[in-house]
Amino acid sequence: MAPQRCSEGVGSEWEAGIGELGEAEILARVRGGETAAYGELVLMHASVAKRTAVFLGAGADADDVVQESFVKAFRALGSFRDGATFRPWLLRIVANETRNLMRSRGRRAKREELAVLPEAVLDPADEAADAERRAELLAAVRGLPEQYRLVVTCRYLLELDEQETATVLGWPRGTVKSRLHRALGRLRTQLPDREVQR
Repeated sequence: MAPQRCSEGVGSEWEAGIGELGEAEILARVRGGETAAYGELVLMHASVAKRTAVFLGAGADADDVVQESFVKAFRALGSFRDGATFRPWLLRIVANETRNLMRSRGRRAKREELAVLPEAVLDPADEAADAERRAELLAAVRGLPEQYRLVVTCRYLLELDEQETATVLGWPRGTVKSRLHRALGRLRTQLPDREVQR
């Protein structure tokens, strides 16, 4: 299955040069008492945090989940390990907050708003076919058992690597690999003519 590219890539700011070094400096400033610097981390990661919350099921409550996650992350900065990467740690908090939200809903919602992909920049000739393919793929992902849906969402919709996915979901890396393998097998069965066959 080829990773689903988003018009606004998950790590676009990251890839643009705001990397781990700059992040470490910001974290040091926040820990040194410059709490206003935390706003820079919020700006760096708000987009992917919201996308994570939406993909994992927060839907219309994604902004609330993200806000609460940043507050919890700020309060927990004392336990953040030096040298670690902030993004997967934050996204794990977002994932936990989203799970809490969904539990509080009592699983009554059908999660129709689970995945709203950012609009892709498409060639007009390909737009209709791409929309149909995306809708089929998202429907198939939504229909997967939760453990498979989560791992596919993290790896392909959010474009996290295996280690980041393991961190976000709180699973061993081997579990991520095995569940992803099984999930892709199911998708191949459901979408025999689609790109998941690759």
